[in-house]
Amino acid sequence: MFRRDSQSSSHLEVLIVGAGPAGSVAAVVLARAGVRVRLVDRARFPRPKLCGDTLNPGALAMLDRLRVSSGIRARGLPVTGMVVTGPGGARIVGNYDPGISGVAITRQDLDMLLLEEAVRAGAEFEPSVVVRGPLMAADGARVMGVRVAASAQQHDVRARIVIGADGRHSRLAFNLGLARYAEQPRRWAFGAYYAGVQDTTSHGEMHIREDGYVGVAPVPDGLTNVCVVRELGSVVRAQRVEVDSVIERAIASDPLLRERCARARRVTPVTVLGPLAVESIAAGMPGLLLAGDAAGFIDPMTGDGLRFAIRGGQLAAAAALRELETGYSMHRELCSRRRHEFGAKWRINRALRALVASPRGVGIAAAISSHWHAPVRALIALAGDVAVARGTGRMFARAEARE
Repeated sequence: MFRRDSQSSSHLEVLIVGAGPAGSVAAVVLARAGVRVRLVDRARFPRPKLCGDTLNPGALAMLDRLRVSSGIRARGLPVTGMVVTGPGGARIVGNYDPGISGVAITRQDLDMLLLEEAVRAGAEFEPSVVVRGPLMAADGARVMGVRVAASAQQHDVRARIVIGADGRHSRLAFNLGLARYAEQPRRWAFGAYYAGVQDTTSHGEMHIREDGYVGVAPVPDGLTNVCVVRELGSVVRAQRVEVDSVIERAIASDPLLRERCARARRVTPVTVLGPLAVESIAAGMPGLLLAGDAAGFIDPMTGDGLRFAIRGGQLAAAAALRELETGYSMHRELCSRRRHEFGAKWRINRALRALVASPRGVGIAAAISSHWHAPVRALIALAGDVAVARGTGRMFARAEARE
């Protein structure tokens, strides 16, 4: 249990900006430790959110260990493996080990359930709060809180520590020069829910093509999440795309998906997100710790973005606890811990992004994988964080550290 000192008892100890998975998980950890924590978000919950809508086995195991997964398991659908297809008819099915699974659940439901757990743990939550920017010390060397707009009024909220979990275009990280959009790749995601997609199973699907990829995931209530990722080159070009036709064109031009979606109908508007890759320069600065997409956003083709968010929220909370106890800024330690936890996955993701960006590379990989399934199946297990679900993730991390 964290013990408050007499000087901090009259002040907010931790302010978390952003109530997505990273922010809510951080709030759960801190509130359970006895920290006075407030969680704010610009949205009102529940709210829709573009995502692949799957928690891989490792991410689900992390929520199990936090004791916040019962509602998620009850609401979601089990995911027992992955199907990966490529050009030329290449198709590989990878099953997770018996007893190990992920879960498919909409982000609207997932985020609401995790937020409820944070409030149940003792965190305060305030919706419809727009963060205008960081509140800095006089010398500009430390974040002291944030300036917010709520109920048509603007005011300052001070805290000993701010955790920025405010998403891919974090107002805090970008304003402080801690994040920037990557020059390459410039991919955009287009997602929507469909009813009537045929031949879905308990497997997630990744369909890699020469011009990008399509993710397909059945979710509760008989719906299917279809997300198309394409290289568009620039924001200007993306804004000129007729977004409603992107997914339809991708389906119509793909023989595998065209047949399965012949009787499907789109039941939600198309949501657009991009550019996808955001580079993180640092995981924070004095007074500020970053978590989730605010700490760097990668192309989500490996399907483990929620694992990064959940574990990143835990790491930020642990760093905040340490900073409250010692009085020393922990942002550099957080950066080191994130590299240790995520370095191998980041390298794999970069390699896959480079592969998908090359039509020739995709063709060669598809030809090889159609005859040699073992590498893709190993990649499916790694992307699914099966080692974490087995409880051997620490062993993997130690092996990585010795490289």
